[in-house]
Amino acid sequence: MLTTTRDNLVADYIAAVIVLLMAIGTIFVFSASANITQELDLQRLYDSQAGRRMLYFPLACIVLYLASCFDYHRLSFAKGWLKSPIPYLLILSIVLLIIVSSQRLAHTFPQLVPLTNQHYRWLKIPLGPIKISFQPSELAKWMIVFFLAAVCDKFGAEIRLFRKRFVPICSVVAVVAALVIIEDFGTAAFILFLGFLMLIIGGVKWQHILIPLPFITIAFIVALVRFPSRLRRILAFLNPEKWADSVAYQANQSLNALGSGGLLGKGLGRGIYKYDHLPEDTTDFIFAIIGEELGLVGTVGVILLFIVFVWLGILVVVRCQDRFGQILAGGIVLTIALQAAVNIGVVTVVLPTKGIPLPFVSAGGTSMLLSAAAAGVLLNIAKQSPKNNMGEKE
Repeated sequence: MLTTTRDNLVADYIAAVIVLLMAIGTIFVFSASANITQELDLQRLYDSQAGRRMLYFPLACIVLYLASCFDYHRLSFAKGWLKSPIPYLLILSIVLLIIVSSQRLAHTFPQLVPLTNQHYRWLKIPLGPIKISFQPSELAKWMIVFFLAAVCDKFGAEIRLFRKRFVPICSVVAVVAALVIIEDFGTAAFILFLGFLMLIIGGVKWQHILIPLPFITIAFIVALVRFPSRLRRILAFLNPEKWADSVAYQANQSLNALGSGGLLGKGLGRGIYKYDHLPEDTTDFIFAIIGEELGLVGTVGVILLFIVFVWLGILVVVRCQDRFGQILAGGIVLTIALQAAVNIGVVTVVLPTKGIPLPFVSAGGTSMLLSAAAAGVLLNIAKQSPKNNMGEKE
């Protein structure tokens, strides 16, 4: 018998882990945003990273709860493509990506899509006296996960048909990745890798997966050559000493921040690398600030939270009795786990520098709200599990 009651320990534990991660992120975004020359101005709260984070944190908790109340079966294509919101959201994400990416060729919407850090990645949506930043690539990434889960469930064994199913599905993923790669190489690579993993979970043939790889490799080589800054990141990763004062500066400072924290850290708020020593300290390198201020104990604690999340997510996948729920839950857990692994790998210089945030922890309203919504769907799948209380039967 399925249960949708609140008395579900797996769902409760997943929610607790997510809220705890978001709380940790809020604390350290506030800490990393510290500025010795300015005081916190409550009248201009939204203008600061810390202020926006304090506003987005409770909003993300609300989104998490609301998404957990939405029946995930309504996201499938079982009753037809047009009765699911996923195709519409996927089309919306593609349209927004076209608007953002087209600015590189023709700067048509300078107010809507401003140049930020030499890239056109964000939409600035006016909302009264403030402007809300929205990153279309984040929406596109999650829509690919939900879309692939839905099509793999709908087509079933037909997913193994190369021309009829595999090629059209891969074409959708390729279009999204091609639009993202114009401005964001790392996210595009992540979407492609995630898409292939989702298709493998969905049951496609291994030999079909290998066919597009040469074309993808050529496309990424062209993207590297066209934008030399991307190639320099890889060269700096392979030879950090040569690029220590330029491209590899951020990675080296990240290691210094982690190393200076020692076992127990310098203490909350007492780090110094956030004072213009470590770029992107509130976003891609927030994990380094945690390591500096809480030490090895703090970083291991964050990693353990993600491990617990993955373990609980696997329980949800195993207990779910319908194919769509299994694939979707697996895709959500896989996306969050891979993002966390890539971000931590970049911060510890195991991987080249990429713009992949640490889920629920890094600053960035789009990433946190959409991740909270996806996690809420995972909670709904967990609530409809036939087992309860960490394995005890009803």
